[in-house]
Amino acid sequence: MKLPATLFEKIWQQHVVTNERGIDMLLYVDLCLLHEGSNHAFNALHAAGRSVACPAQVIACADHYVPTHDRTRGFVDPAYRLMVEGLEHNARRHGIRLIGMNDTRQGILHIVCPEQGLTQPGLLIAGADSHTSTHGAFGNLSFGIGASELTHVLATQMIWQRRPKAMRVIINGQLDPGVTSKDVILALIAKIGVAGATGHVIEYAGNTVRAMTMEERMTLCNMSIEAGARAGMIAPDDTTFEYLHGRPFSPRGAKWDEALARWRTLPSEDGAVFDTQVELDTAGLAPMVSWGTSPEQTLPIGAWVPDPAAIGEADKRVRYETALGYMGLVPGQALTDIAIDRAFIGSCTNGRIEDLRAAAEVAKFGRVKVPTWVVPGSYEVKRQAEREGLDKIFRAADIEWREPGCSMCTSLNGDMLKPRERCASSTNRNFEGRQGIGGRTHIMSPAMVIAAALSGKLTDVRTVLGGK
Repeated sequence: MKLPATLFEKIWQQHVVTNERGIDMLLYVDLCLLHEGSNHAFNALHAAGRSVACPAQVIACADHYVPTHDRTRGFVDPAYRLMVEGLEHNARRHGIRLIGMNDTRQGILHIVCPEQGLTQPGLLIAGADSHTSTHGAFGNLSFGIGASELTHVLATQMIWQRRPKAMRVIINGQLDPGVTSKDVILALIAKIGVAGATGHVIEYAGNTVRAMTMEERMTLCNMSIEAGARAGMIAPDDTTFEYLHGRPFSPRGAKWDEALARWRTLPSEDGAVFDTQVELDTAGLAPMVSWGTSPEQTLPIGAWVPDPAAIGEADKRVRYETALGYMGLVPGQALTDIAIDRAFIGSCTNGRIEDLRAAAEVAKFGRVKVPTWVVPGSYEVKRQAEREGLDKIFRAADIEWREPGCSMCTSLNGDMLKPRERCASSTNRNFEGRQGIGGRTHIMSPAMVIAAALSGKLTDVRTVLGGK
């Protein structure tokens, strides 16, 4: 008798080509995603005298190194220009679909592909970026790969992988006003740790998840890897299908009906067994803010900087001491007393239109006290925001409205913090130097970023919105 299967099991089995190596299996890749950092893989491919096996199933997008200031000024460093030109050259050489710097669809890879309808349920997607996990929000298996693996995928459209375990994270509870999916994933990581899902693919379930929009779900899956997971997934449902319908690369006509029937078979079946299960109750969840140099070093905004002396585990105590030293914080300090120097909204985690709408709602309450950037995740997002007048709200609050790209999230294009600058950031990582050498990052939701920018220190956005 066939046992009930999980979403992960169904997609994995549908993509197995062979398991002749035993524990490692050869998987077929439906879609391969590239950005400028993929040039090393192309160099290896050329050195081996190989070409791209299935160029129609590869997407190249310029995002990490593109300038987000006025682009008529060009690149701040010639090396950044060479990275972008290298990607565009390799894409043209191999006939790969390219969304280059001057494309009207340009933006962050993990925002562009979903909004274009390239990201669909049931696919296996491999990307040259760890946050490829974002795409799992659509009910597919998506994960990041390294340069050598990418070379193999480009040459064969297949990849060797060891089968991960399956974890189900059940999230229940209605989110209070001012609390977002970013707070949910930060709360989960704080609960299980950055290694809590190591060796697993997470499937998110529960009424909190089902109530989320696609953009909120993408935020959840995006940061799955910050919990150590190989990927994050959410079963496709009517919310998924409504988002995809009519997008440029979505199926149309009879093909849409066929795809829809196939997609509806993907969700995990009743009785399906997971290797691990975690539950998170979001009732009463407060906005979350990271205080240290790891996403798990996160607390509700009303908390205080922890005291390493109170930590019994020696290794954890050392990590806390090191984090406090780098961040320039002292035990017992209220999070709301921490002053910031900069504020940043953007990234593949929170650079979508819903993120900008939430930020603009807070920006209406005044003018920022620190330099603040809003970097839309794509030109589609930028145009939509401008149609809605969000750019005018930001400018009225003295916020800089920039061009699409990864920007200060990765600090690879010249957008970066100075040493010891403290930033309220909607990015996904806060390790040492992530936003610039010596820069200090506090991760939070976009609305929380603007609340901090308005007051000049970490602030509970609910105290700002309460006056609305």
